[in-house]
Amino acid sequence: MSLPPKALIIDDEIQLRRLLSLALKGRGYEVVQAENGVQGLDAAVRHQPEIILLDLGLPDMDGVEVLKRLREWNDTPVLVLSVRDQEATKVEALESGADDYVTKPFSTAELLARLSVIQRRRKSSEEPVLRLGALTIDLANREVTSHGKPIHLTPTEYHLLRLLAQHAGRVLTRSRILTSIWGPKAADQAQYLRVYITYLRRKMEGSGLEIRNEPGIGYRLVFSGEVPP
Repeated sequence: MSLPPKALIIDDEIQLRRLLSLALKGRGYEVVQAENGVQGLDAAVRHQPEIILLDLGLPDMDGVEVLKRLREWNDTPVLVLSVRDQEATKVEALESGADDYVTKPFSTAELLARLSVIQRRRKSSEEPVLRLGALTIDLANREVTSHGKPIHLTPTEYHLLRLLAQHAGRVLTRSRILTSIWGPKAADQAQYLRVYITYLRRKMEGSGLEIRNEPGIGYRLVFSGEVPP
């Protein structure tokens, strides 16, 4: 009999921890709770969770600092929870290693949907072939098909699509994409990205996927018609 996956909640609001705990247990998770950053970091070491829900407004240290310390040794998916909805805060959290960001207040349905996307992405990213609806990306052969028909991409378009697909559902900041595709010197060249996003969108028409712009932050690959967060 396999052990249930563990979820770590790092949040100082006891009522929210209880609500999240009930929702996660209903999805089959074993839940560990921490009320501040120090406890959260210790719990991450001791319990090795499969998912971490992290509040930014902790009493002992900023949640972004907790995230940075986690990323020094741990690649567990992290879903950030916060009342802060400023673009700069979201960009900072995502650049520091968050997998996604949910602004409080939020519904448990939205939270669980985000967690499902993160977990599904983690599993699919380990496979040699990425399948997202009608779109298939053969990583070994660098071939892309939609409904079984080839999509002809330039090397740059392919690398851009692969990056978005490997993080499907997750917001990737503009600077993250630019440095991954063109190198660190291109971090401020947003025009490069806009041009290639336009090219890629045209070639992906009919695939059932769309590249959604997150104003002021970056882009995410989602299924067409998916309700924006």
